[in-house]
Amino acid sequence: MSDTKKKEEALRYHSSGRPGKIQVVPTKPHSTQRDLALAYSPGVAEPCLEIQQRPEDAYRYTDKGNLVAVISNGTAVLGLGNIGAQASKPVMEGKGLLFKIFADIDVFDIEVDTTDTEQFIQTVKNISPTFGGINLEDIKAPEAFEIERRLVEELDIPVMHDDQHGTAVISGAALLNALEIVGKKIGQVKMVVNGAGAAAISCARIYMSLGVRPENILMCDSKGVLNTRREGLSAEKKTFVRDTPCDTLAQAIQGADVFVGLSKGGVLTPEMLLTMASDPIVFALANPDPEIEYARAMQTRKDIIMATGRSDTPNQINNVLGFPYIFRGALDVRATKINEQMKIAAVHAIAALARKNVPEQVLIAYNMKSLSFGRDYIIPKPFDGRLITAVAPAVARAAMESGVARHPITDWDKYVESLEERLSKQPKIVRLLQTRAATAPKRVVFAEANYLNVLRAAYIAREEGTAVPILLGDEKQIRELMAANQLEMDVEIINTRGEAAHPIVSRYARRYWEEHQRMGVSLYDAERLMERRDYFAAMMLHEGLADAMIVGYDKSHAGKTLESVIGIDPQEGVMSAVSVISTQRGPLFIADTLINEDPDQQQLCAITRQVADFVRSLGVEPRIALVANSDFGSRSTQAAAKMSRLSRYMRENYRDMVIDGEIQPDFALDDAILSERFPFSTLAGREGANVLIYPDRDSANLSYKLLRGVNRDRVTIGPVLLGLQKAAHLVYAGASTEDILHMVYVAVVDAQHPGAKIVSR
Repeated sequence: MSDTKKKEEALRYHSSGRPGKIQVVPTKPHSTQRDLALAYSPGVAEPCLEIQQRPEDAYRYTDKGNLVAVISNGTAVLGLGNIGAQASKPVMEGKGLLFKIFADIDVFDIEVDTTDTEQFIQTVKNISPTFGGINLEDIKAPEAFEIERRLVEELDIPVMHDDQHGTAVISGAALLNALEIVGKKIGQVKMVVNGAGAAAISCARIYMSLGVRPENILMCDSKGVLNTRREGLSAEKKTFVRDTPCDTLAQAIQGADVFVGLSKGGVLTPEMLLTMASDPIVFALANPDPEIEYARAMQTRKDIIMATGRSDTPNQINNVLGFPYIFRGALDVRATKINEQMKIAAVHAIAALARKNVPEQVLIAYNMKSLSFGRDYIIPKPFDGRLITAVAPAVARAAMESGVARHPITDWDKYVESLEERLSKQPKIVRLLQTRAATAPKRVVFAEANYLNVLRAAYIAREEGTAVPILLGDEKQIRELMAANQLEMDVEIINTRGEAAHPIVSRYARRYWEEHQRMGVSLYDAERLMERRDYFAAMMLHEGLADAMIVGYDKSHAGKTLESVIGIDPQEGVMSAVSVISTQRGPLFIADTLINEDPDQQQLCAITRQVADFVRSLGVEPRIALVANSDFGSRSTQAAAKMSRLSRYMRENYRDMVIDGEIQPDFALDDAILSERFPFSTLAGREGANVLIYPDRDSANLSYKLLRGVNRDRVTIGPVLLGLQKAAHLVYAGASTEDILHMVYVAVVDAQHPGAKIVSR
């Protein structure tokens, strides 16, 4: 992608729809005058008076206990330098987004327009009563050291400069595991740290806390080794001055066991790497270009353990593995600070997690058959859902043991359950699908590429490496649309109509006619059908010239086309569609929203099994409600009777499924009411259903569209087709670019697993 295209794409992302990346959402009822009177005047006076008497009650009556300030003055923004307070706001919003999606922590981003250390400190102190914690971000050294030191000392809430300690914690965990793999003792290794900024100094300090001997660390800055011959060094750098004859990085690295780079790309050469000790450990963490390229390093030394800050190489040192969960644990015990013991606890928790067996849902997320502790896996993956339950409790326990916790945890099992509930509420399915798609991108046919939203989705999928697009439509029109919207790409475009039609159209027509001539289809009919892009795209899949397809943008229903050309998997016996919408309580799956108008019991049984397999393939355990306008026999309707019979059959023959009905959807989704009114139900006590199976297509589709219409800010996926022999998927007419892109991920993941019980098979 060119720099211009990257710029346009980034600007569009941040400006489209509601500007920015985060918003404030009410958490209490606010629809009536009574609600407003309680929320504000006069009702709000009561908690104010309680807090005045007991300041700790701020945690009881406000969001203080789950609210972190991400604060910067923009003097050291990653990759951009000193861009100023206001220009740093998108970065701070991004940090807030990560806090929310990984640890369910609310954030206000605050950009302070001053470079004066004392003014900055005083500003943060003045606003600190608002927050349960302070995350300092992108503040240049050496001011960052003094700012953090003072705020930690003078405030009674957790304060952490993530640029320093986040990288230190994650790389510390990676270091422990790498040393275990190569069989070296931490007290004996020789280490070179290249870069002497805030992150490098914090890393070196935590390595020493873990057992690296201070005299065994040589630190370099842009002028060379910090040795006794250097003058004019800051107080922080002076701590790492060593009496050594080495002046340059090349000299310092000779015989070193560990190299940690927090500097700039390309400074570590293959020649330098060859002079390191056996089984060298190299953390090249400069972004976006590491100190030495991963492929080059691996080619130079076969015995190397290598980590970078990049997501496209093994062993990514990513701060998101640490800071959300460190703050989560600190907030949950109302810690007065984040101290060394808490950071060390996080190091050991992260390191220990990488040594455990990797659960299936992590393998699914990264499209891997296996993943185990070793040279290419010394640190957990960012999407490992176990991080919150591993790191946050370790940090909370360390806070308690070190005496900085004001609200100790007494029931650890209950605490871990609460963390799991927080995580389950986040809409992670799209991230999981995108990650899996990127591991093995497939050829995807876009049947309606002459529409801007479709074209933009194809462009994004190609640029992010999740699909190889094939576009159907008039090439001249598509090229003009690309140029007008800066979406130029090297891509195959096939025209199926008119004089410029591709010669393959005739071959596909004859093949289709040969297969359907005894079904009333003439060769003329077949030729006209192959001019239609939905039929042509399906034939590309049928003939193996594409792996997946996306269709439906200008048609309300193309299911019959796909069934006719691709065919239904004989093991499934039925095609159906499931639509997904994210909710506060997690994803909700609704079926059949598109295909079967009035399915019989046999079809409904197959549909239910298909949906259950699909839900499990996403790492979610299905809790299935068979929906009707009746609750366990309360009404006598044909639909209720059908779903009641299905319920008996499924519960008798599929005892491993959590399934029940017939039941109305509002009761099925509300576990409190369900458990009170129908305690006998197999769904009771399970947080409500997450899969709704409807008796007919119209009721399912209308329910989905109603939810989709009133939840415009929620992620939606679908309709996902189940039961076809190939990875063909639909989008709704007029779908947004985002909705189409979601279906691209589904289609690619589907195509990655031919013949497997995943997504459409």
